[in-house]
Amino acid sequence: MLRKIMKGGHRKPSKSDDNDFGFGSPPNSGSGPANNVVVNHSSRAAPGPPSPRYGPTVIAPPPMNTVEPLPFFRDVPVSERPNLFLRKLQLCCFHFDFTDTLKSMREKEIKRQTLLELVDFIQSGSGKITENCQEEMIKMVSVNIFRCLPPHEKTGQEPTDPEEDEPYLEPSWPHLQLVYELLLRYVVMSDTDTKVAKRYVDHSFVLKLLDLFDSEDPREREYLKTILHRIYGKFMVHRPFIRKAINNIFYRFIYETERHSGIGELLEILGSIINGFALPMKEEHKLFLVRALIPLHKPKQISVYHHQLSYCIIQFVEKDYKLADTVIRGLLKYWPVTNCQKEVLFLGELEEVLEATQSAEFQRCMVPLFRQIARCLTSSHFQVAERALFLWNNEHIVGLIAQNRTVVLPIIFEALEKNIQSHWNQAVHGLSVNVRKMFLDMDTELFEVCQRQYAEKESRARDVEEQRELTWKRLADVAAQRGGEDMITV
Repeated sequence: MLRKIMKGGHRKPSKSDDNDFGFGSPPNSGSGPANNVVVNHSSRAAPGPPSPRYGPTVIAPPPMNTVEPLPFFRDVPVSERPNLFLRKLQLCCFHFDFTDTLKSMREKEIKRQTLLELVDFIQSGSGKITENCQEEMIKMVSVNIFRCLPPHEKTGQEPTDPEEDEPYLEPSWPHLQLVYELLLRYVVMSDTDTKVAKRYVDHSFVLKLLDLFDSEDPREREYLKTILHRIYGKFMVHRPFIRKAINNIFYRFIYETERHSGIGELLEILGSIINGFALPMKEEHKLFLVRALIPLHKPKQISVYHHQLSYCIIQFVEKDYKLADTVIRGLLKYWPVTNCQKEVLFLGELEEVLEATQSAEFQRCMVPLFRQIARCLTSSHFQVAERALFLWNNEHIVGLIAQNRTVVLPIIFEALEKNIQSHWNQAVHGLSVNVRKMFLDMDTELFEVCQRQYAEKESRARDVEEQRELTWKRLADVAAQRGGEDMITV
């Protein structure tokens, strides 16, 4: 049996030949394997012929009809370990049906143990991995992890709470986890020469990794996040490409699908990347903020990834405080109209942005900003009104307001007075009284001017209302005097 494996596994494949070493169909091709090898390729699309962009699929016969265990690395001489490494990689290219837990149990366990050995071998650094071995290892990884993902369990557009919903768990995870661990160990290994590795961990490989971020299994997304972050750190040549590819994923999510499982993980990677941006910031990075990150406030599912998005936004403002005006105006552009939970999230993010905002940037946007805050203050949803009033608990924000009180107070004075007079929630009423007193202590003269203007406005409004009622009364009297038979009374 070992001789059969050696025969099937020693020819070095060409870069265009994905099926030497008995690898089955190319990743994402949607084609099944030959003979008795079962591939669990559930698809998010309807089953059909392979996509034309991958070209025709050539299926090579499997190298053996059954999976048999191979000797341990420790049981063979050092000179034979590279060949054994290749044979173990070939064995791990077999797919099994994990929807049936009782099917091929022995073969599944052999593959799992072999993957464990490969991970330990890479981690121990007991032998140098040749270029040929690296190429075959990436092929084996590709065969296992690159697949059509199953359809999303929830097809609606409503956001879901990841803490309440049971996450989808990939049935083949006992094998997938070890494959991901092997890839991670290979990427972080100090002996990995990036000049050699970039031939196999290329743009195509990175794009397919990014496609997998749509997996609904949180364990898989966590591994992908760590691996992609390590690739970004180690392969400098891939950095612009990775940023552009993530950008494109965001565009599709915002403007087309509004459905993607891995936006939060991608934003976590970006948070670390943004933290490392050099100053002065490149125009490319500022455009990314304006065209991708700020529009991510638009989708309904923002609650799922808002924490990571907010961190990325704050990183930009802390890197370059002049971007505060751009960010605040972007928030105002996408401010929710009917979704109160989103408003609470926006107000929390706004506080963090204002905390990093300097006076000059604050002055550029304070008029539209406090018009929106005034609308939030009078919201009938008490959490929105309460969160807006909490802005006055922040010393830095109070300092900015105090410097520009002649502009800010006239905008929000009416909202504060209405809350004190008629808001149904006692907490909002009490906070409004505190903010009102803060302005009174800040500038008594300005406060009295605003109070007088508010009283005059209310008086004019009452006069207008009285005049309207009087006009309607006159019309009713005239109609009653005519006593027309065709008059309709309600």
